[in-house]
Amino acid sequence: MEALAVRDLTVTFPECDAPVLTDVSFRLEQGDFAVICGATGCGKTTLLRMLKRELTPLCTQQGSVTFCGKPIADLDARTAAAEIGFVMQHPEQQIVTDKVWHELAFGLENMQTPPEIMRRRIAEIASYFGMESWLDRDPATLSGGQKQLLNLASVMIMQPKLLLLDEPTAQLDPIAAADFLTTLHRLNQDFSVTILIAEHRLEEVIPLCSQLLLMEHGTVTMQDAPRDLLSKLPPDAPVLAGMPAAVRLYHALHPDCGCPLSVCEARNRMMPLLPPETVIPDETESPAQTEDAVQVRGAYFRYERNGRDILQDLSFTVQTGELYCLIGGNGAGKSTVLSVLSGILRCYTGKISIFGKPIGDYKHRSLHQGCVSLLPQDVQTVFLCNTAAEELAETDKHYREMLADFPFDLEPLMQQHPYDLSGGEQQLLALAKVMLTKPRLLLLDEPTKGLDAQSKARFAAVLHGLQAQGVTILLVTHDIEFAACHADRCGFLSRGALISADIPTRFFSENAFYTTAASRISRGYYTQTVTVEQIVQRANGNGENT
Repeated sequence: MEALAVRDLTVTFPECDAPVLTDVSFRLEQGDFAVICGATGCGKTTLLRMLKRELTPLCTQQGSVTFCGKPIADLDARTAAAEIGFVMQHPEQQIVTDKVWHELAFGLENMQTPPEIMRRRIAEIASYFGMESWLDRDPATLSGGQKQLLNLASVMIMQPKLLLLDEPTAQLDPIAAADFLTTLHRLNQDFSVTILIAEHRLEEVIPLCSQLLLMEHGTVTMQDAPRDLLSKLPPDAPVLAGMPAAVRLYHALHPDCGCPLSVCEARNRMMPLLPPETVIPDETESPAQTEDAVQVRGAYFRYERNGRDILQDLSFTVQTGELYCLIGGNGAGKSTVLSVLSGILRCYTGKISIFGKPIGDYKHRSLHQGCVSLLPQDVQTVFLCNTAAEELAETDKHYREMLADFPFDLEPLMQQHPYDLSGGEQQLLALAKVMLTKPRLLLLDEPTKGLDAQSKARFAAVLHGLQAQGVTILLVTHDIEFAACHADRCGFLSRGALISADIPTRFFSENAFYTTAASRISRGYYTQTVTVEQIVQRANGNGENT
């Protein structure tokens, strides 16, 4: 039975010459688990919002969208609200109450559900999602993964037939993201809920899906079962760079087997076919020592006088000119570290120095004038103006000259309101605005979320270019592969303390869970291979790490 059909959908925003969606057509059967992927700004978010009537933006629309054979515009209000669910990218934007059980009850109350049915549904959904112990908690006290799970539960309690998700794992750590996607798959299998999810983090979700849709320049170019579609991709297809490690290895090495989708398939079917390791590399040397740009010794911080310590005896250093990636679970204290180093928060004990000077000795905004700049996790907090051009001009009126070498074309965004941009486009605009401040120490909180693989590669080039100019970069990220490919050193933060730090090759080779898919695929076959490129080199007989 057809669950969703989109035919020749073209969407144009007011005062825009070109449509954001052009002749989009696809269909999903009931019970499909479909993933839609494509470059940053290709129209994924707009497409999803066109499928949820209450979130449809102001626009000119041509073509049709039908849900269970009926045009979405003709659905009654109750059906449109309850049977088509939507989970947003930012968990906080969807939470509206002060208690978890209130959040679960909110939709049911608006549907005038009888109290006895409401109580039963809340008890049932809390048990299914394992959140019974949270019911009386304030959602603000939950971790990012818990908030997103709450959003999913508050939608599923309405018993929808179609579930739309817009990059729901973008702000989750790798373990929380995998748990969230596993829960989605279970919902799909247990209740035959049709799922359409837009994602850039494809490593975990591709093996779970039954349909894969590729978007380019505002239209769906391909739709098929994932193995069939990915097997047919040409080796120079831009979208291939964002696919799971197993798929990229298959296209790079062309083994005599079907295209693997998961770590398990790659280990069992592909790795035994590759040449054995002939050269065991020497232990990779650590980078040369330079002066410390950041020095933290015995730092403690808590948000409330009688609350728990968020940072506990935190000690670490970042060397001048280094690209240092800090990883760890949601709630470990990573964003708090950046807020402390940027002077937004102050530790109640411990020593913190920036470029050899105690942070307390920076007076009269001198810390932020050509010294330290922070790009926060919620980039919308840096936007103050009505257009992207005004945002940049507010920081430096000569922004066009200053950003002449910026590798992203921001011109199509200039006359748009920052809040109308996609998550990835907002990230790029905020990065450009921060770069205009010419910092010596650049602090970045989840800067790659919402970016496709090619945009990440260009973003990495920006960071390495800044390093060449002597800029020190401390980057908090859940993007393990980005850290493995581009960091000089990685540190693992847990419960407010730095547990370990090392160069990426050693760091990720020794981790079991916070590691790359390439490392999990190659263990037992090749040593110290944590990226796809390193596995390819080893398979081709080159034992040197890059």
